[in-house]
Amino acid sequence: MKLAVAGGTGTVGVHVVEVARERGHEVVVLSRSAGVDLVSGSGLPDALSGVDAVIDVASTQTISAKESTAFFAAVTRNLLTAEGAAGVRHHVALSIVGIDKAPYAYYAGKVEQERLVRAGAVPWTILRATQFHEFAAQIRSQTSFGPLTVVPRMVSQPIAAREVAERLIDLAERPPAGRVADLGGPREERMAKMVRRYARAIGARGPVLEVPLPGAYGRAMRDGTLVTAQDSDHGLQTFDQWSDAQAR
Repeated sequence: MKLAVAGGTGTVGVHVVEVARERGHEVVVLSRSAGVDLVSGSGLPDALSGVDAVIDVASTQTISAKESTAFFAAVTRNLLTAEGAAGVRHHVALSIVGIDKAPYAYYAGKVEQERLVRAGAVPWTILRATQFHEFAAQIRSQTSFGPLTVVPRMVSQPIAAREVAERLIDLAERPPAGRVADLGGPREERMAKMVRRYARAIGARGPVLEVPLPGAYGRAMRDGTLVTAQDSDHGLQTFDQWSDAQAR
């Protein structure tokens, strides 16, 4: 198959590209470095020529609902329009567990993304996954002030980005399936504990302060909204195993 990966240079995108090539697929990476601007749509028509399926794992770094919604709306519309013109038969989108119950901040954009995919003319599959193991490292880098790291009080169910990529390729190889079973990590973790564990693994020191974020967004982080339900699938690699690998 010929697969196009939107966001193929990102945290999960690099794994999607790697897994696809390991399985013998031809891969087109949709990124600025490859001459494609997902937000403006520039370069998309040529890039999607002959493509069988598009896997969208594009993301943006913002906690603004307005900015997130604008980004995902533009990217999704551009992809679906170009896919329709190119005759792409399958659109696979990666989303996030629990966003319909917490349509705030960054998640507002993912809700809009799902809405557009469902309403579009291209046959689709949506996989919702929990946060990646790498999320702890991202949180630490964004919320450290000197030796102090301030972490939101959050219940997470971290999963290996590689395992998410493998599931996305599985889905792309099959016919469009609509909304499929959610995918989460093997166990629930507290974000503060994850950040402390990661810091030890890389030899970093300093206190980690856990604070509750205000409002509905913060409540969703704390109350289990963003972890999987009983009818979900689960990966195998634990966060501790991932952290040990970072230390090595």
